[in-house]
Amino acid sequence: MHTTLVSADTLAQHLDDSHWLIVDCRFDLAQPAAGEAAYRAGHIPGAIYAHLDRDLSSPITPSTGRHPLPDPEHFAATLRSWGVTADTQVIAYDADNGMYASRLWWLLRWVGHRAVAVLDGGFKAWNSSQRATSSAIPARAPSQFQARPERELWLDAEQVQARVQQPDWRLLDARAPERFAGKVEPLDKVAGHVPGARNHPFATNLTSDARFGAPEELRRRYQASQDGVADDHTIVMCGSGVTACHLLLALEVAGKPGARLYAGSWSEWIRNPQRGVATTD
Repeated sequence: MHTTLVSADTLAQHLDDSHWLIVDCRFDLAQPAAGEAAYRAGHIPGAIYAHLDRDLSSPITPSTGRHPLPDPEHFAATLRSWGVTADTQVIAYDADNGMYASRLWWLLRWVGHRAVAVLDGGFKAWNSSQRATSSAIPARAPSQFQARPERELWLDAEQVQARVQQPDWRLLDARAPERFAGKVEPLDKVAGHVPGARNHPFATNLTSDARFGAPEELRRRYQASQDGVADDHTIVMCGSGVTACHLLLALEVAGKPGARLYAGSWSEWIRNPQRGVATTD
């Protein structure tokens, strides 16, 4: 069972394995249709497509962030339509850095499916060695997958607010430094960060070729950001609960499981102005 990352070489050896399911998660926040268009133009042979808004999120409401968690049963129905069973090894990929693939990785773990990994380096890594692609849309027999969601894997805004100022808890924000500081905000109506949070940009998980760093290097970086706080008292967030999953995957790669997701993240936090906003110079 692969539970964190796989290489393009490993994936290539299993293209004809009926127990493996490849899911293309390419997406562009600025152009929501672009990822699916790219998939239809060419993808890893046998891959199906998962749309961030349609398949990996639920509809936005006045109290939620930009990418609320999908309803567990609705998500289970999606997985059944993909043919996912308890024995299926799921491999998620996106364009390169794993930003969107990590969302599917976490969602599957949340509903009780552990056999899921991310293609390290994504579609870029697959193409870099001139491997075959396809434009065929595969058909898979539906399954009887049953979701077993683990509520303790994520926190809501009230739970985060109750913990963030406690010294034995740590909230890590995966957004870029300039967004965390409140200097720019391209997506949300309010700039800044949750008071008490620390910045740990998801880009620091990656090497120059958009692959995840070595486990020991990731461990060193997270230990510095956590500053003595235990993994199971670590919370991760981002703009809408997507990129934060990249931190959770990196923590697993580093051998530091147990952190939890603030699912609504910044775009939910700012729905209530009483929660407070911090900025830095």
